[in-house]
Amino acid sequence: MKDAFGLPQSMLVLGGTSEIALATARRLIARRTRTVWLAGRPSPALEQAAEQLRGHGADVHTVAFDALDPDAHESALGKVFTEGDVDMVLLAFGILGDQARDEREPAAAVRVAQTNYTGAVSAALVSARALQEQGHGSLVVLSSVAGERARRSDFIYGSSKAGLDAFAQGLGDALHGTGVRVMVVRPGFVRSKMTAGLPRAPFATTPEAVATAVELGLRRRSETVWVPGVLRVVMSALRHVPRDVYRRLAL
Repeated sequence: MKDAFGLPQSMLVLGGTSEIALATARRLIARRTRTVWLAGRPSPALEQAAEQLRGHGADVHTVAFDALDPDAHESALGKVFTEGDVDMVLLAFGILGDQARDEREPAAAVRVAQTNYTGAVSAALVSARALQEQGHGSLVVLSSVAGERARRSDFIYGSSKAGLDAFAQGLGDALHGTGVRVMVVRPGFVRSKMTAGLPRAPFATTPEAVATAVELGLRRRSETVWVPGVLRVVMSALRHVPRDVYRRLAL
């Protein structure tokens, strides 16, 4: 069960090799978390991630999970919940894609959408129902500021995150009063393997900073978390910039 400050004793990570997810798991293990399930495609990287977390003192298990196979989500995630209560589910999988390539190759763009939105919708609904059945828990969804307003440079990725963000907010409203909470996390540009080689954006952050913000959000029982916090103000302003001006901005 979670403690008085909302920190989980057990957690399920959807996207078990995500740098942000693993930084969050390490931080929560240092506080209270004792059992961690890493869900992802079977790979040496997934096993290495599990071993790393075991080194921090947690009881870590892996489960085969593929965002692009929603028909298998119920059985894959059901195995985790049959082992005992899960206090927190962290939905952390996603792909950035390659904007130039994805515009040329619609099938590649569809894969971004299916992973970041369709797969996430399926996994979130399966997890939310399981959390409801046990009567408590938090669903933490990694969204992105890229979903706040479409940019020429990454509108395919951004649109998938916009859909996910809207879905997660609605799911949070649907679950209000059930004992299950949804927290949407909107990081800016995160310096990680996924963004290696890309130009550094303003207000860039790190997986560790996102992990810190997730912990604080859980303690505060927040519904939305921005990382860094200044992006709340920045994006509020950008949302109201006239479109003909916005498209000329170097974003």
